[in-house]
Amino acid sequence: MKQQVHPEATARAQAWQLWKDAPMPMVTILKTLDVTALRRFGRRHGLGLHLLMCWCIGCAAAGMEEFYLLPDGGGLARYDRLAVDTVVALPGGGITTCDVPFSRSLGRFARDYRRLTRQAQQSGRMHDLSQACMVIGTSALAACEIDGVVNFYAGESYPNPFLFWGKCRRKGLAWQLPVSFQFHHVQMDGAQAAEFLLRLQRRIDTLR
Repeated sequence: MKQQVHPEATARAQAWQLWKDAPMPMVTILKTLDVTALRRFGRRHGLGLHLLMCWCIGCAAAGMEEFYLLPDGGGLARYDRLAVDTVVALPGGGITTCDVPFSRSLGRFARDYRRLTRQAQQSGRMHDLSQACMVIGTSALAACEIDGVVNFYAGESYPNPFLFWGKCRRKGLAWQLPVSFQFHHVQMDGAQAAEFLLRLQRRIDTLR
C-alpha cells in the first residue's frame, strides 16, 4: 500500500532538504558482481539469469528501510511492499514494462514473473504496480558488453531506483557482470546504496 508521509517525519528529512530541488538528484554507482553461483543455480533449476537477478535484487532491498520510501510530488510516499520491474520485448517490435511483486519465495516469484511477463508480452500493455509497491527498475542488454549506464532520469514521473546490466563476462573460472545502480539521493545515500550492492552479492553467493 502507498501512503503519503511528510519528509520531516522520516529519517530522510535532511536529505529531502538537500536534494528535493536538485535539477539532477540521481546518483549512479558501478559495481562488478560475481554471478558464477547465479549461472550455476539457473542451469541446475531451469531459471533464467534475469529472473534470478530480479529476485536477488528484491531480497537485497527487502531488508533495507530506505527502499520503502520514495520521492512523490511534494513529499515522500511510504510503501509496505516491493516489486521489481523488467522490460519485456514485444513480438512485433517495441517494448513494454512489467512490475513483478516481490516474494521471498523464489518459487512464487518465478511463477509470477513468468505469468505476468507473458501477459504483458501478449497484450502489449505494461503491468503497473506503482500505486501498491515501491518498484525497483531493471533493464538488461544481455547481448551487449557494457561497462555502465548513467543519467537515466525521467523527472518526478519516475524517481525509482534502477539497475542496468549487459552481457556476462568470463574471467578464468568465474563469470562477472558489471552493474549500474542508479538511485535518488533523497531516498538513500551512497553508504546505503553500497550496502545494497553488498547484500545483492551475498544473496547471489548463497543461492541454494
